[in-house]
Amino acid sequence: MGTINVTGLGKAYKQYPSRVSRLAEWLIPFSKPRHKLKWVLEGLTFLVRPGEAVGIIGVNGAGKSTLLKMITGTTQPTVGSVQLSGRVAALLELGMGFHPDFTGRQNAIMAGQLLGLSVNEVNELMPEIEAFAEIGDYIDQPVRLYSSGMQMRLAFSVATARRPDVLIVDEALSVGDAYFQHKSFERIREFRKGGTTLLIVSHDKAAIQSVCDRAILLKGGRLAMEGKPEEVMDYYNAILAERENQTVSQSVAEDGRVQTVSGSGEASIVDVSILNAREEALKVVEVGAPVTLRVRARINAPIERLVLGFMIKDRLGQPVFGTNTHHMQQALTDLRAGECVDFKFAFNANLGPGSYSVAVALTGSENHLSENYEWRDLALVFEMLNVSCDVFTGSVWLNPVVTIGKEAE
Repeated sequence: MGTINVTGLGKAYKQYPSRVSRLAEWLIPFSKPRHKLKWVLEGLTFLVRPGEAVGIIGVNGAGKSTLLKMITGTTQPTVGSVQLSGRVAALLELGMGFHPDFTGRQNAIMAGQLLGLSVNEVNELMPEIEAFAEIGDYIDQPVRLYSSGMQMRLAFSVATARRPDVLIVDEALSVGDAYFQHKSFERIREFRKGGTTLLIVSHDKAAIQSVCDRAILLKGGRLAMEGKPEEVMDYYNAILAERENQTVSQSVAEDGRVQTVSGSGEASIVDVSILNAREEALKVVEVGAPVTLRVRARINAPIERLVLGFMIKDRLGQPVFGTNTHHMQQALTDLRAGECVDFKFAFNANLGPGSYSVAVALTGSENHLSENYEWRDLALVFEMLNVSCDVFTGSVWLNPVVTIGKEAE
């Protein structure tokens, strides 16, 4: 079983005001430093326990890839330490270590040796590597002829040919086609069931929330938040839209979930509820029942344009359905301070049994990345109950009609 123990980790690079200063520092020993330290990561401490899956998220430049390079030993930290246990397999920069003039098979053998496998072991695993990569005859062609997706297929196949104790994956999987991404994440899930410890960097919210037990948010080279994937991703989405005079706050709801609220405040959410035909608020909804989602908003300052959006999520925080009044050609204009607006969305609740939540947003455009007046996660939590529909699995009730025909021989 593998573990990752990061303690007080930091990475800084020297910055010189000029080339002359750099040369002078080299040539004049014991002189005063002529550089300043630029810290790209500072004060990171966390533990990934055996069999745990942790996702690392953050905007570009937050230090995610630098962190993985220090964990795997390809870059040395300025301060702090990293302790790894177990056999480690890492998939960092796409094709890192591949020689463009060697064939895919030759590169696979060399990459396998870097992972601690012998040549004989790699040769024994080669049929499985070829089958999983699915690049056909290109396995015996120079890597310089490969597309980025083919390089990723081969690199991932080699790194995961034998289940490691620790698997570390950077954004490399994002360049692959949808089919291979599904195939790769299925292998990762199988490894998790077998006890592999996983550390993954991805901007894919669905991947983080479906695979990981915990998420870590990096901001400006520091650990900004650590917790359940849904909570961290909600906070991450909020700070993506962070602007002057905008606030981001989190609070613990009655059911123990962490609710994230952000926005500049020109408009605010007053109430969110699901109503039946008699306009009674529901906490439990029957599968397939006609319902209305009502959102009441207050206008706190003059607004030229107002868009309301909502997102229904399952218990893991995965989006099930979302839309907004911009896409429905129902955006409002020229609103005055003091007005209240009721938005009503009528639909059949064709959702599977289980717990769901609703996130709502008041914005000036089609998304919350600009003019975010208020974004509220977990604005409403409700249960779906199957009373009268046929038994089914999944998060969507399709109500299929089956036709069966027989022909005599």
